[in-house]
Amino acid sequence: MRIGAHVARRQRLADAGFRVATQSFAVLVLILLGGAIVSLTVGALPALQAFGPGFFLDPTWQPPKEIFGGLAPIYGTLVTSVIAMIIAVPVSFGIAIELLAGIPSIIYGIWGFLVLGPVLQQTILPFLKATLGQLPGIGFLFSGVIYGQGIFTAGIVLAIMILPFITAITRDVFETVPPLLKESAYGLGATTWEVMWKVVLPYSRAGVVGGVMLGLGRALGETMAVAFVVGSAIKINASLLAPGTTISATIANLANSNPSELLNSALLALGLALFVITFIVLSLAKLQLMRLQRKAGG
Repeated sequence: MRIGAHVARRQRLADAGFRVATQSFAVLVLILLGGAIVSLTVGALPALQAFGPGFFLDPTWQPPKEIFGGLAPIYGTLVTSVIAMIIAVPVSFGIAIELLAGIPSIIYGIWGFLVLGPVLQQTILPFLKATLGQLPGIGFLFSGVIYGQGIFTAGIVLAIMILPFITAITRDVFETVPPLLKESAYGLGATTWEVMWKVVLPYSRAGVVGGVMLGLGRALGETMAVAFVVGSAIKINASLLAPGTTISATIANLANSNPSELLNSALLALGLALFVITFIVLSLAKLQLMRLQRKAGG
C-alpha cells in the first residue's frame, strides 16, 4: 500500500512539474513575442513620426533625400506570395515532395539566379509576353522589358519552396475524412474526382485553407531565395516581368549598408509591417486547423 501511495505521489509531482514547465515556456514565448513587438515598434517610431501612417502607402524610396515609403516592398511581398500560391496550391493536391523541405533556402536562391532566371528569360517569359501580354485587361501584367530576375521569377521560386509544406498538411487533412463517407460515395457510383470534389474537400475545407495559409505565411517571410531573384528594385511596376522587391529582401539588402538612423527606422517599420501581416495569416491558419480538429473530434 505504501509503495502504491509513494508511486502515485511521485506521479502527481512529476505531472505538476511538467505542467509548471510547459506553462513557464508558454509564458516565455509570449514574453519574447511581446519583446519583439515592442522593439520593432520603438525602432520604427522615428520613421513613423517623420512620415506618419502614410509611410505604408507611399511608393517613394530615395535614401539620398532621406525619403522612405514602404508600399513598394509591401506590394512585392504580397504579389510574389500570391503568384506562389496560385502555382503551388493546385500542384500540392496531387504530389508528395516533402524532401524538398530540407533544402536550404539559399540553394533555391542560387538555383533561381543561375538557372531558372536565364531559362525563363529565354523561353517562358517571351512566350507569356507574346500571348498573355496581348490580352485586354491583363496584358499590362506581362508587358515591358523581359528580365531574368523579377516578381514572376521570385513567385516561381517561392512556389517550389512552399510546395512541400502545403502538400504534407493537405495529405494529413485528407486523411481525417472518415473512410465510410468515401466508401459510401463510391458505392453510389461516384468517380474519384466526384468523391474528392463533393466529399473530401467539403469535409476538410477548413484544414485545407489552414494549410494553404501556413504556406502563405512561409512565402511572406522568405528572405534569401527571394533576394537572389526578385531584382531588388524598390519601386512598384504593374508588369510581373519587371524587377521588384519584398520586405524581407529590402531589409536583407540594406541592413548592412551603413544606413542612416532614419533608414534604419524605416527598415524596422517594414519589419513591423511584415510581422503584423505574417501574424495575422498564421493566426487565421491556426484557427482553421483548430476548426477541423474539433470537427474530426466531434
